[in-house]
Formats: sequence, C-alpha cells, structure tokens
Amino acid sequence: MASTSVVGLSWRSNLSPGLSSNPCLSQSSPRRVSSQIKMTISVEKKKFTLEKSEEIFNAAKDLMPGGVNSPVRAFKSVGGQPIVIDSVKGSHMWDVDGNEYIDYVGSWGPAIIGHADDKVLAALAETMMKGTSFGAPCILENVLAEMVISAVPSIEMVRFVNSGTEACMGVLRLARAFTGRQKVIKFEGCYHGHADPFLVKAGSGVATLGLPDSPGVPKAATFDTLISPFNDISTVENLLKTNQGEIAAVILEPVVGNAGFIKPKPGFLNALRQITKENGALLIFDEVMTGFRLAYGGAQEYFGITPDLSTLGKIIGGGLPVGAYGGRREIMEMVAPAGPMYQAGTLSGNPLAMTAGIQTLKRLKEPGCYQYLDKITGELIQGILDAGKRAGHQLCGSYVRGMFGFFFTGGPVYDFGDAKKSDTSKFARFYRGMLEEGVYLAPSQFEAGFTSLTHTKEDITRTIEAAERVFQQL
Repeated sequence: MASTSVVGLSWRSNLSPGLSSNPCLSQSSPRRVSSQIKMTISVEKKKFTLEKSEEIFNAAKDLMPGGVNSPVRAFKSVGGQPIVIDSVKGSHMWDVDGNEYIDYVGSWGPAIIGHADDKVLAALAETMMKGTSFGAPCILENVLAEMVISAVPSIEMVRFVNSGTEACMGVLRLARAFTGRQKVIKFEGCYHGHADPFLVKAGSGVATLGLPDSPGVPKAATFDTLISPFNDISTVENLLKTNQGEIAAVILEPVVGNAGFIKPKPGFLNALRQITKENGALLIFDEVMTGFRLAYGGAQEYFGITPDLSTLGKIIGGGLPVGAYGGRREIMEMVAPAGPMYQAGTLSGNPLAMTAGIQTLKRLKEPGCYQYLDKITGELIQGILDAGKRAGHQLCGSYVRGMFGFFFTGGPVYDFGDAKKSDTSKFARFYRGMLEEGVYLAPSQFEAGFTSLTHTKEDITRTIEAAERVFQQL
C-alpha cells in the first residue's frame, strides 16, 4: 500500500537502413520500423513513519483538550500515535507523512459515495458563489426536505439542525412535549450524542475511553432516563409496566454502531413497535448512522418497522455538519414556530450542507447502490473473520449493507455486555498493525466500520490480505 515506484527505462531502436527516427514519420512509409522498449521496474516499500503527525499532535495537545476535538480520535484505546490527515479522495486517505490508507471510517459515516466526490464538490463551488450562510430560508432546504420525506417512511415533516447530538436533543424534547410525559428508555451502549439526558451507559467515545457517567451531568438530568440492555424486550416491558403512563419514548439505534456493530435479534424491533403503541409511548429510531446507509429509507425501510420519530445526520449532509429530526405531522407541528416546543439554530439548513446532501442522495438513488455495498461489505467482513480464525483467533462479526463490525471474542454479541467481553488489547495490536499495512479502521473496538461506493474489489482484497498478515503476527 504505502510504496513508491522507481522506474528505469532503456530504449533500443532497430530501423531499416537510411530511415530516420523522426517521430513525425508518416505511417504510410513502405519501410519497416522495428522498435523495442525494455522496461525495468523496481519497487521500494516506503518506510511507515508518523513523525509529522506526532509533531502536529504534540502541538495540538497544548491547544485543545487531549489534542483533538472529538475524543475517539486520540487513539486512547488503541495506543500509538494518532494520525493527522492531509487529504482524502474516494475510498483512500493520506496523512501528513505521505502514508496512504484504505479508509473504513468514512468521516464516521457520511462518505458513503466516497470522499471528495467530484459532483458534490462542483455543486458546492457553485453554491458558494451565492454565499455560505444566509440565516434565512433558501430553496435548497425545500429540495432536501422533500427528498428526505419521500425516502424515510416515518417522516412527514422534518427539521434540519447542525449535528446528530442536536437532532437527538430536539427529538427528546419533542417527545416529552407531545406526550406530556418525562421518562425515556434508552439502551446500554447506544449513543445519542453528548446531551445530558443521554450520557447514561452511553456508547461511542464514552465506551471507548471506559468512562462512567460523565462528570458535570446533574443527577436531575438523568433521573428520568431508564436503561435496558439492547435486544432485551423483557426488560423494556418491565420498565413500561413499572412506570406505567410515565414513559414518553423509547429511543435506540436500530442497528447499534456505537458499541461496536450489533444487529437487532429477529422480532426485537417489531416487539418494541407493538409495546410502545400499547403503552402510549413514542418509538424513536436514531438513524444518524443507519439513515440512507442500510437502505435509501434507512433501517426502518430495511427492517420494515416504522417508528413515530427519527433522527438523521451524517449522510444527509454529504460530509458537511448537519442533523435532522422528523416524524408524523401531528407530532412535528408541536415544533416552533408552528407549535410551542422551542428549538432553533443559526446555521440550520445552511445552503452548503443542503447542497452536499442533495447531491449525495441523488447518487444513492441510482440503481444498484445498496446491492453493491452489500456485496463488498459481505466479502470484506467474511474475509477478515476467516483470516482471523485461520490464525487461531476468536472472532465474531457481521454487517448490513454498508456498515460492519467485528469483535475479538467468540460471541455471539447481542448487547454491550457481550461486546465488553472482547479482547481490547488484542484489538489494539491488530489496529496498529493494520495501520502500518495501510488500512484505516475506527480506532476503537466499540465503533462500527463503513464502506462506500468507491471501495473497489482491489481495496477489499488488499484489506483481507493485510489482515491475514497482521493476524499471523498477533
């Protein structure tokens, strides 16, 4: 992967007597021209170094907490030197030291059509000529809203915000306003942003760093947050029974991506849909990760379950900061200025994020996109699992379309408790080995991976071959 080619060329020309070697010689000349090129190629493997990344990161630690603006980037759980990225294109990325990587993070999900897509960049350049932010309505908001509403089964109206965290904050407030209830059920290991009510047994960076409930969160903020293991319908039923008439909503990642990759058991989502209806609670799918990734209509289309409310992010901004929440019209009309539930944002619906989102969704609507993601992701995860098992390691893993994950445990993994049985030390060594092989995975055992439409058969093959080598060294 990280290699440079040194090419030597030698030329010997055999010309008929008296014939010039003039490159402008007419091809109709009756005289024969015989030429031969002898090419010798030698490839020197570029030494893997992170000297520039280390220098930049050390400076960053004096400027920003931990040297980063989002905790998992600091490589705390995998050790070693965090890499500083210089550029991205398609399925590849390059760091400041010149190392090239096949990327399976995809900016944590948004880059489903590949990094720096030419059509997205061209549309952004055109939009920027009109301005980067208006703080007022623009037609692009209508266009993206119509696309989202037509795609996502649960959404009849939508509100755009600037992040997944903001979307989850808004949707929780809305659920409480609509139902007149306060309590909410979430699942251990599911991450819904860093708002106070959700930082209870959360996933993502909280799980990665092994943090307890975050300092600075008042007890009162989480008093009404109830917890269940993922895939455990009996616990949810008991919580609803014990708190009858008090539960505003049940919120979850329909496929968990922030505690590693965990699929719902057959029937689990159907059961949640049924018991929330029976108890007058709203069902909320946090599709910040899964939206437009598992299917054009998200996990709710893929599994055939329609929640009351949904949150979106990542892909609908095409790599720019964005979030959204939406649902049934009667619920969404509670949101100001149509209704009394207040929520606002200076940059919400800004023309750049709307433009990138529109272009991304246009590409995803083309035939065959999700079939391609399913094919390459299936080949990738099966190849990694087979390579690990051949080398004698305990592994389990799975995928859905363009989202995948694997754990260093024999499994099965049905919830965060199962995920925590993973050998995180071995994962850390595997991670660092893959990095040196030119493969960039999420720097945590407890994060999902992502493929894109620009990942090629060669990318997948090279990744599996790299994994084979690293597994043999563990």
